[in-house]
Formats: sequence, structure tokens, C-alpha cells
Amino acid sequence: MGELKRRAVHASGTALPAAYLLDLISYEQFRWLLVAGSVVVCCLEALRLFVGLDWRLYDELTREYEQDNLAGYALYTFSGTAVALVFQPAIAIPAILMLTIADPLSGLLGSGELQSMKELSVIAVTFAVCFLIAFPFVALVPAVCGAFAATLADGVKPVVRGYVVDDNLTIPIAAAVAITIGLRLTAHGLPFASG
Repeated sequence: MGELKRRAVHASGTALPAAYLLDLISYEQFRWLLVAGSVVVCCLEALRLFVGLDWRLYDELTREYEQDNLAGYALYTFSGTAVALVFQPAIAIPAILMLTIADPLSGLLGSGELQSMKELSVIAVTFAVCFLIAFPFVALVPAVCGAFAATLADGVKPVVRGYVVDDNLTIPIAAAVAITIGLRLTAHGLPFASG
């Protein structure tokens, strides 16, 4: 049940980008809310890692390898915030949505176990979902670039010095950078308003 709860929390992160897309908040407000969330998460993680805050919720929502490292929810929050601060909405919003929608879907379709690489069918579905997320925001080539980068970040989990490089950190950053590269390579404009 812990894995399903993690996926539900993951998908709940769609609420903030949705609020922006529905014109309930401005992009500036969106950014500030993410910054505020990052500050709260930073405090919670400091308490958890250095003081020993041991809420039952942490047992439900963190994986074993996260017990002594930054938890996935923190990396998720920090990477989404970084992308929103650096990139314009037409790039940042789909990159964040790839994390909040495609990643938990990929996890549900996969075994849920930490593997160095996911099955090809899961990778294909993840790519398709990421592409469908990006295409309303940018042209074909940047959407493909972003979807490819997010899928690669989701499907391959490298281990550096014994630390799993979490896709919560890499998906939105890789997607945003790849979309930007795709835009520059094709010199396509952004069909989505950037304000």
C-alpha cells in the first residue's frame, strides 16, 4: 500500500500547475508557492535527517534508500522549483507535469521495485505520456526532445558512489533542458502564452 500512497502523493503535485493553467494563479504566484514549498520541505528534511523527526508518514512515503538521504519528495519539490524559476511557463509546466503525471504512471506500470532500467513497454508508455503532456505547449521537435529526456531520466536510474540518482530530481530538469534545446534547434516559437 505504501507504493500506491507514494504515487498518489506524486500525482497530487499536478494541482499547482493545474491552478496556473486554469488562471487561478499567476506564474509569479506559482513560483512563489513552489519556493515556499521548498523552504518548508528543506526544514522538514533537516528535522528528519539531523534531529531525528520520525513521523509515521515518513515510513509510508519514503523508500528504504531514502532513510539517510534526502527523500524523493524533497528532490521532487526542489527540482520543480528550480525549473519554474529558470524556465518560462511553456517549458517549465510540461517538465513539471512529466514528473507529476508520467512518473507515477510509469511506477504503477512497472514493478515498483528499484531497477537500473525499466521494461521497454513501460518506457514506451512513459514516452507517449510525456509527449502528450509537452505537445500542447511546444512544437513537435521540442516535445519529442523533452519526452525523450524525461523518459530516459525515468527509465534509467544510475547509482553514483552508492547513491541512487533519483528521477524526482532529474525528470523535470532533463525535460526542461531538452525542450529548450529542441526549441533552439528548430527555432520554433512557443504556442503557449508565456506570462
